Amino acid sequence: MRYSGLIKNDITAAPGICVSFFTQGCPHHCPGCHNPETWEFDGGKEFTPKVLDEIYNALSANGIERNFCIMGGEPLCKENLLLTFMVLQEVKKRFPKVKVYIWSGYYYEQLLQMADPKVELILDMVDVLIDGPYDEKKRDITLKMRGSSNQSIIDLKE
Repeated sequence: MRYSGLIKNDITAAPGICVSFFTQGCPHHCPGCHNPETWEFDGGKEFTPKVLDEIYNALSANGIERNFCIMGGEPLCKENLLLTFMVLQEVKKRFPKVKVYIWSGYYYEQLLQMADPKVELILDMVDVLIDGPYDEKKRDITLKMRGSSNQSIIDLKE
């Protein structure tokens, strides 16, 4: 399993201070993508237990409550489902109240139709889903947490 990177004190992805985890590999290849270096499934770095320890330490550093963001790459494609599920499950065990944001190039409706039960389990642990592929023709830098107007912010806990 591979990942692209980790930002321990991210103030740009979502409200508050976040720990942002980037999966490696994406089937969408959206023109104008902000993270094209995450497209190749064999790129990035090997995920090890040390990375999970880094996530734990970042989430609890200096007594500051942080949110957890998962993006990519594509965290919800079949190649990344196991890693996304495992990381999220372990984070929620240690930090059950952490607010989780996840970005996906799939629309929510597409995710609901996927046959893999891990998708449903992941979405049950997520607070906010930012869905839809980046569309360069609908680019809008004024939008919060998304790059194009076809993408939606969905509160999964409402």
